[in-house]
Amino acid sequence: MPVEPSDQQLAVLRAVCDTFVPSIEHSPDPHGFWARSATDMGADQAIVEMLGTLPDEQAGGLLQLLDAIGDQGFVGATQASREQLLKTTSLANRDAAGGIAILGGLTLLITYAAPDPQTGQNPNWAQFGFPGPLSAPPDEPKRITPLDIDGDTELEADVAIVGSGAGGGVIAAELSKAGLKVVVLEMGGYFNEADFVQSELWAYQNLYWRGGPNATGDMNISIQAGSCLGGGTVVNWTNSLKTKPWVREQWAKEFGLEDIGTDEWDRHIDAVWERLQVGDECSDLNVPHQLMQAGADALGWNFTKTNRNTDPSRYDPASAGLMGFGDQSGAKNSTMRTYLQDAFEAGAQIVVNTMAMKVLTDGGRAAAVAAVHIPSGANVSVRAPHVVVAAGALESPALLLRSEIGGPEVGKHLRLHPCTATMGTYAQDTDPWWGPPHPALIDEFAPGIDGDGYGFLIEGVQYTTGVGASAIPWESGEQHKAFLEDFRHVATFIGLIRDHGEGHVELDPGTLMGVPYYALTDPVDVATTRRAMEAQIRLHHAAGAQRIGVLATGLPLWHRGEDDLEAFIERANKIPLRAGAMRMFAAHQMGTCRMGTDPQTSVANTHGELHDTPGVWIGDASAFPTPSGTNPMITIMALAHRTAERIQAAVGAKTLQEA
Repeated sequence: MPVEPSDQQLAVLRAVCDTFVPSIEHSPDPHGFWARSATDMGADQAIVEMLGTLPDEQAGGLLQLLDAIGDQGFVGATQASREQLLKTTSLANRDAAGGIAILGGLTLLITYAAPDPQTGQNPNWAQFGFPGPLSAPPDEPKRITPLDIDGDTELEADVAIVGSGAGGGVIAAELSKAGLKVVVLEMGGYFNEADFVQSELWAYQNLYWRGGPNATGDMNISIQAGSCLGGGTVVNWTNSLKTKPWVREQWAKEFGLEDIGTDEWDRHIDAVWERLQVGDECSDLNVPHQLMQAGADALGWNFTKTNRNTDPSRYDPASAGLMGFGDQSGAKNSTMRTYLQDAFEAGAQIVVNTMAMKVLTDGGRAAAVAAVHIPSGANVSVRAPHVVVAAGALESPALLLRSEIGGPEVGKHLRLHPCTATMGTYAQDTDPWWGPPHPALIDEFAPGIDGDGYGFLIEGVQYTTGVGASAIPWESGEQHKAFLEDFRHVATFIGLIRDHGEGHVELDPGTLMGVPYYALTDPVDVATTRRAMEAQIRLHHAAGAQRIGVLATGLPLWHRGEDDLEAFIERANKIPLRAGAMRMFAAHQMGTCRMGTDPQTSVANTHGELHDTPGVWIGDASAFPTPSGTNPMITIMALAHRTAERIQAAVGAKTLQEA
């Protein structure tokens, strides 16, 4: 039974929402932005609806928090007193801090991202210059027909593949084309261009892992990952980077993946490159990237256009700015449009909305996958002598842990490429909604100190109104609105580090779902993150920013002509790299079922097969021995192409070359 809030709890919730986004008298206010409150936008009603979808324990915890806040006279207090009460309550304990963060984040997300059902617009968007959805979804047929599940179902295959993203999609295609019977199990749903309404909230609810940005269990990092047919390739930003030479050398020498250090690896890269139509002709620079280039040129840093997996015949730079919500143009060559289509046409069976719960074994080797069809609760079993675990570096270790296979290293060595972010406010309208989010980057610092390989990239982002607003640190209702007022003049840069340290994934003992943990404490990573922060600030300064903000508690700001730049950099680099201080983000998850020669330090052998369970293979970024240090899609797919050949050799099928 969903937990129903009481009238008093509803009153407290409304007051909390309007504390985060109050109605403030302000002149001028041409779009009503300052006057509009969270409850004017229905944030309280939307949160109540969301509470009904949460587990009773979690919903009950949030309602208890509302009780505790209400007992302090919150509803009748002034705006200033409410703001102080929220801050004080956050200091009580981690659960209270997490609950306040959830309520605040949801309030900001809904207030600034939720469209009016009638118009498709949000009245706050006019202030930001955000156009909203550009067009209705096209009448694009679905070219894959997933298997209907209308009750308990048993299937048989040569290979069962759990996950359909960058890794699982490639392996499904290559094995199907080689004549093997393949079944793909995908936890998310099947959506294509006809479904992509260019809505941030719709995308989080339908295309992302656990409904959008999720904090690690220790609240240190906000994580995003794809969860739909095609996985992260459906929502990523198409930045197609090849594996760096120092990463290839490390994997070959330290972990025994010797062929990755040779021309043989290039063959796998080239195969993926060709299938995805990777090139740079669709890498138009929007204003934020033009500013990035101007700053890099002024500083003498290397600025380079990126290659992107884009079909030029369908490319539209305007809609490309919304590709993280699903690419309505169909230009993005995700696995949904490429490798999974190949697999389906070669006879693969594809099952969506189905979560793998366990890999079953017989005599110590792979025998089947036990899964659950989420909408109906029906059991789905796939009997197969080979199982590919490619559910992503968050879900793959959870599956192995539930299955009690993989050895002692399962879930360890989580790498995230943790990012810090800075916002520069410029004199001109940056129109950040136009153009691909990642058409270029700065790789000046990628080699690290003395070529150790642990450096960083400076990249741009896709601009969003909801997550954008919730990512900006909230100190008061007025402070937050004042910063958002200039959102149309903002350019955001991120510092993406190749992490030397690591986190882990463990099972929640109550739900048996995976929970990631990550603390950025490794001395190499701390130093790299500090250098990345300094570089971002200097880049904004060189590009002409009038104001620079660090996404951290207190929202430290530098103003041109008023503040000392060196003092600001020093201040920014004293911010603790943890929850409650620096805001950190990650969209790349790697390493939790890594490959190597030693079962004491790795989960799978150098071919990708588990050390302790023959027939079970790792087919995603969790197989990475160490992080790629780049947007990992191309490396994932090339590694999957390599693993597919190893599986074929094990099954005894004809080679890919013959196929």
